[in-house]
Amino acid sequence: MAKNLINENIFIYSDEFHKYKLSEDHPFDPLRIKLTCQLLKAAGCLGPDQLVDPAPASKEEILLAHGKDYVDFVVETTIDAFTKSQAEAAHFGLGTSDTPIFKDMHYSASLIAGGTLTGLRHVLRGNGRHALNLSGGHHHASSGKASGFCIYNDINIVIAYIRKNSDLKVLYVDTDAHHGDGVQWHFYDDPNVCKLSIHETGRYLFPGSGSVRERGSGKGYGFTFNVPLDAYTEDESFKFVFENSLSVVADFFKPDIIISQHGADGHFQDHMSHLSLSLESYRYIPKLIHKISHEYCDGRWLALGGGGYNIFDVVPRVWSLVWLEMNGISKIACGNLPQDYLDFLIMDYGKKISNTWEDDMSSYLMIPRREEISDKNKKSLIDSMFAIDQGRI
Repeated sequence: MAKNLINENIFIYSDEFHKYKLSEDHPFDPLRIKLTCQLLKAAGCLGPDQLVDPAPASKEEILLAHGKDYVDFVVETTIDAFTKSQAEAAHFGLGTSDTPIFKDMHYSASLIAGGTLTGLRHVLRGNGRHALNLSGGHHHASSGKASGFCIYNDINIVIAYIRKNSDLKVLYVDTDAHHGDGVQWHFYDDPNVCKLSIHETGRYLFPGSGSVRERGSGKGYGFTFNVPLDAYTEDESFKFVFENSLSVVADFFKPDIIISQHGADGHFQDHMSHLSLSLESYRYIPKLIHKISHEYCDGRWLALGGGGYNIFDVVPRVWSLVWLEMNGISKIACGNLPQDYLDFLIMDYGKKISNTWEDDMSSYLMIPRREEISDKNKKSLIDSMFAIDQGRI
């Protein structure tokens, strides 16, 4: 049992998160949130005083980042009484295989946004406060359109809330395998919102954006940083790029708060990207963000979930590492997983997984182009950081 859990850190959770179920066979499965919560409880690392139940975001709060016509459509449309035309739904990015219309669509999406707002308000109450909302991180939705499994963009909502109510400078860090396009474009011209996205190149992967040439516009030029990674990028190259981008960007921007999105889909056992990362990278991501948050932001750090489609073998371990790092107990994640958790998976889901926190590398494929891939990633890093290095921003 872990001792001295830091009560200033909160874990936002509701059983109602399971209602964000796009379809029965959809890969974006909210079960992964419940599994992560169960794993942390079984490990003795999540106390009842740290669990916070969210309230749905109000329509007014959602309108901070979304158009009224779009929000009205989502509010009025249900799968049980779908009277709108398919053309109108398609106009709003809905009714597709990626983002279908589903039961409780507005309520479940607003609850996720409300969870992220709950986390933000907690972080803003005082120094050294962290919050984690694993249901959040819906970084593809735009102001008037659903996209990439995302109905409401909770990230844009909380950043817009910050911009409306304070002068805080926001650093948004996105390590999902898929580019954080919805956040980038929404704040593309805002110099008080710095965006850093490290993702697989969009050459073969949705959404196809995230080039190093996308740097911002108007007053926001030079405050968007993209480091697209080559397919089959491994830990050593990823960690090099991550450290040498986040450290440089943070020193340049000097943020007041960090909001991070922790997609787990770059793991080598995840079928939705072509990256080849292991738990080694996913340990390093929250460790460095945590360090940077205390160096520049008095510890103000709001972390969110994101992609991640191997919901039993990968996502709970990856996401647990974020919470453990927040609480300064990351060393617990070694050796065997809690037996209670392994028994729970078998009894409730008939699922048997590897019994260790570490990856089972027996299915890992060695990458013959390792040096070439690493060189390409270093070039992306240099190109992305070029303006800072030259003092041109």
